[in-house]
Amino acid sequence: MLAAHRRGDTEAFRLLADKSYSHPSTRTYLRAKKIAHTIPARTDQEKRRKAKGSAGGRPPAFDAEIYKDRNTVKRGFGRLKQWRVIATRYDKYATTYFGGVLLACMLIHHRTRH
Repeated sequence: MLAAHRRGDTEAFRLLADKSYSHPSTRTYLRAKKIAHTIPARTDQEKRRKAKGSAGGRPPAFDAEIYKDRNTVKRGFGRLKQWRVIATRYDKYATTYFGGVLLACMLIHHRTRH
């Protein structure tokens, strides 16, 4: 998904992820691909870094104001999961499932805009 997005407009793209994506290898990959990201550090990682003292390095950058936008995405997925067909993934083919997701998105968008 990230590779497909990188082919498009990358100026406004910023990855927002939760603490489960805070692993150093994930951050290294995102930096190597020059993908801007906002991921909070896990508590155990912060403690380990602080225990190392000055050898622990500096903490990863984190902007709490930008991270608040992630809530919008979570609510969108919550709306999609209200559709039983989307939540359970009973479709046999990926194209059928994708069509269902598109239909659900269009109907949700239409309901919220009118």
